[in-house]
Amino acid sequence: MTKIRGAAVGLVVGLLALTGAQSAQAQNSNYPNHVIRVIVGFAAGGGNDIFARLVVPKLQEALGGTTIIVENKPGAGGRIAADYVAHQPADGYTLMIGATGQMSVAAAIYHKLKYHPTKSFVPLAMIASFPLILVVPATAPIKSVAELVAYAKAHPDKANYASSSPAFTIATELLKLKTGMPGTMIPYKSSNESNLSVVAGQSLLTISDGPPAMPLVKGGKTRALAVTGSERSPELPDVPSMAEAGFPSVNVKLWSGFFVPAGTPAPIVKKLEEALSKALADGVVKQRLAAMAVTPGGPTGDAFRRLIDDDIKNYAEVVKAAKLKFPE
Repeated sequence: MTKIRGAAVGLVVGLLALTGAQSAQAQNSNYPNHVIRVIVGFAAGGGNDIFARLVVPKLQEALGGTTIIVENKPGAGGRIAADYVAHQPADGYTLMIGATGQMSVAAAIYHKLKYHPTKSFVPLAMIASFPLILVVPATAPIKSVAELVAYAKAHPDKANYASSSPAFTIATELLKLKTGMPGTMIPYKSSNESNLSVVAGQSLLTISDGPPAMPLVKGGKTRALAVTGSERSPELPDVPSMAEAGFPSVNVKLWSGFFVPAGTPAPIVKKLEEALSKALADGVVKQRLAAMAVTPGGPTGDAFRRLIDDDIKNYAEVVKAAKLKFPE
């Protein structure tokens, strides 16, 4: 009798497991069947917000017209949003636009980070990669990086800079480290706000991403002095690279991409990767991304994951060498 009961219990457990597996498989095959959210950890108008609102309509088309809404959850350089998304159900209905600052840089500088870029998330696809742009007010008597350094040294009380992300802070602190110029960081919620603070003369400079900076540079509101790295930006052909300006060590290249929480079923991950591939290959999307001084596209899946892990190691080495400290 005991053996019969044991067999019966085993049969029930097996049937329940089979039913659960079939239910999960059906759920995955029906994905998506309700609203998807894309979380952006920065305020509206910043680079990552612009990326999201450019790509999401095409992603929506690629997923058969399913409604996708963009939600901004700014704060702590994007870390509030990342922590939030990392703890959402791994069902494919909460995506995140992840940026270098809140992912690779944060993992390299914060010992108490509540998430890990490649352990708490599944990297889906890079949206774009890009150098940063160093800008000052168009009215400032500064026409080059060398002149900026000299001005800051002569006027340390005016040598403040705007930053909305640890990545931008590291780039600026690297410039300070290599030149000896002073500079006090003023935090902002988005790179758009950082750039506007330069326009208003509240900040002497900012080093930020291209999307919010480019319209102000081209509109004559700010003056671009250099782009980080060794190459000029095709969208700013008259602006030297940091290497050309004499500061090759200020070589910071950032990226933005799509992520979902770790544990998201493989069929859903595959469907999202395929849909994002279509969305990012769209001609209009690529053209508009290029106009923002960014390189459209990039690695997906495991290749994207490996790039992030390499980034973390590289930024940790820079932070250690420069003896940079960031409050937790």
